[in-house]
Amino acid sequence: MTQRETDVDVVDFTPGRWGNPNDQMQLSESVLKALTMLGIDEPAPNPAELTIPESRLDADALAALATTGARVETDDSVRSARLRGYSTPDLLKFRDGDGSDAPDAVVVANTAVEVAAVLAVCDERGIALSPFAGGTTVTGGLVPDRSRPVISLDLRQMTGLVDLDEVSQIATFAAGTRLPDAERYLAERGFELGHFPQSYEGATIGGCAVTRSAGQSSIGYGRFDDMVVGLTLATPGGVAEIGTAPKSAAGPDLRQLVLGSEGTFGVVTTVRVHVHPVPTARRFYGWHFPDFTSGAAAMRALAQSAVKPTVLRLSDEAETGLNLANPSAAGSTSDSAPTGGCLMVVGFEGDDADVECRDTYVTARLTDLGGTPLGTEPGEHWREGRFRGPYMRDPLLDAGALVETLETVTFWSNLEQLKADVTAAVTGALGEQGTPAVVMCHISHVYPTGASLYFTVISNALENPQEQWSKAKSAANAAIRDAGASITHHHAVGTDHQSTYLEEIGDVQVRALRAVKGALDPNGVLNPGILLP
Repeated sequence: MTQRETDVDVVDFTPGRWGNPNDQMQLSESVLKALTMLGIDEPAPNPAELTIPESRLDADALAALATTGARVETDDSVRSARLRGYSTPDLLKFRDGDGSDAPDAVVVANTAVEVAAVLAVCDERGIALSPFAGGTTVTGGLVPDRSRPVISLDLRQMTGLVDLDEVSQIATFAAGTRLPDAERYLAERGFELGHFPQSYEGATIGGCAVTRSAGQSSIGYGRFDDMVVGLTLATPGGVAEIGTAPKSAAGPDLRQLVLGSEGTFGVVTTVRVHVHPVPTARRFYGWHFPDFTSGAAAMRALAQSAVKPTVLRLSDEAETGLNLANPSAAGSTSDSAPTGGCLMVVGFEGDDADVECRDTYVTARLTDLGGTPLGTEPGEHWREGRFRGPYMRDPLLDAGALVETLETVTFWSNLEQLKADVTAAVTGALGEQGTPAVVMCHISHVYPTGASLYFTVISNALENPQEQWSKAKSAANAAIRDAGASITHHHAVGTDHQSTYLEEIGDVQVRALRAVKGALDPNGVLNPGILLP
C-alpha cells in the first residue's frame, strides 16, 4: 500500500535544517564515493553556536502589542525559530552561528481580529511586521529590512476548513492551515486540493497564495494562483474581501496583485480555493527518452494537446544518471532506472474512465514521439519520494559539499538555449573559483506556451561557501535575464531575486507596484525590503 498525501505528517521544520527532525536522510556509500570525484573528501566544520541580538522593542511597545490579545514572545529560542528560511545561504548562516536576522519579537495571532489589532499597533509605532506561517521560503522572504524593530507575526494558530461549498467546489481555509491538514479536512468530505509542492510537509495555504506556489500536479490542477478564487486581506488601512465571482469584468482584479505579494501589501487571513473530488484512480509511469531534446519535445506536444496527464516531469541526462527521481535511493541503481538518456514521469488522476482515456491517448503519443515505456515502478518511486528531495541537501552540506537549487521559466522556443546558458554560467562561475560542479536540471511545470527549468548544483564547498554561491547565483541570474526568461517560476522573489526582478518588470511596473504599496501600507510596515526595496 503506497503512502497517500493525507498520510504525510505536518512538520515544524527545525531552524537551520530542512524537514522533519525525526526523518533525516543519510547519504549512501555510492553518493559519498561520487562526491570524492568533485574533490569533496572532508566534512564541513561543526556548526557554531547561534548568537541572537537583544530585542530592540522596549517595554512600552511590548505592552501595546500584548493589548491586541495576541501572545508576545521575546525568548531567544522562539525568535531563532523565526530566523530566515531554507535557502542554502540561510542554512550556511545558521552553521556560522549568525542570528543577526532574528525578529525582535514573535507575536502569535489566533484570529483575524487580533491580526488587525497587531497591524494597527505596528502602523502607529512604525514597527515592521513580517507574516510567518510555514516558513519554508528559499529566497529570503523572511528577512525584512532591519533598520527598525521587526516582529514576526505567527499565523500558525489560524487554521481549519472554514467553509466548503460542495456545489461550486470552493473551500475556504484559514491562512495558517498546513497543506497536509487541508487535504485531510477535504478528504473527510470527499474532496481534494491536489497541491503538492516539495515543501508540502511545512507549507500553508496562505503562504502558497502569497508566493504563487506551483505544486507538482500543476499540469493537471494548475498552480496555486490558478486555484485561488478569493481571499481576505488585512492591511493597516482596513480589511479587503477580494473575489466575488468565478470571473468578472468589474475592473482590474486586486486578487492578482495580492497573489505573489509576499506579505508586502497585507496579511492574508483566509483563502478560498477551487477543489475537486478525491481521485478514485491514480497511475504513475516512467518513460525513457534518448535525450533531453526529444523528451522536451514530447512534453511540449502533450502540453499543447487537448488531453493532458496530471503530472509531467522530465529529468535531464545528469539527473537521470543520479536517479534523483527516487531521492530515497539517489546514487544507487535499480531495475527501474534507465541507462543513459532521460527519465520522464507521467501521472494520471481522476475517475477510472477519465484516467483510462487519458492514459491510452498519452501512451500512444509518447510512443510515436520516441518514448519507451518503463512501467509503473519508476513513476511510483517518484510519487512516494516526491517530498524527499530537499532532505538530501543537509547531509550533503555536512559532507562538505556546496549544494543549492534555482529555477526559471521561459517559452518553448527559448527553453534549450536557456538551459545551456544557465548551466554554462553556473559551471563557469564555480570553475573560476577552482571548484568543478555538477549541474542537473528537470522540467516539472509545463504550459502550452512554455515550461520551467529547475536546476540542482553540487560542488566542493570552499572556505567561504556563502561568497562562493553568491558568485554562482549572480552569474545564473544574469544568464536568465540576458535570455529574456523570468527570474522565478515558483520560488518567489524575496530579497534574493529582487534586483533581477526589478530589471525584469521595468520602471513602469515598479512605479505601479510602489503606488499600490503606498495605498495599502502608507507607513511601510509590511515586510519592508521584501519584493520591493
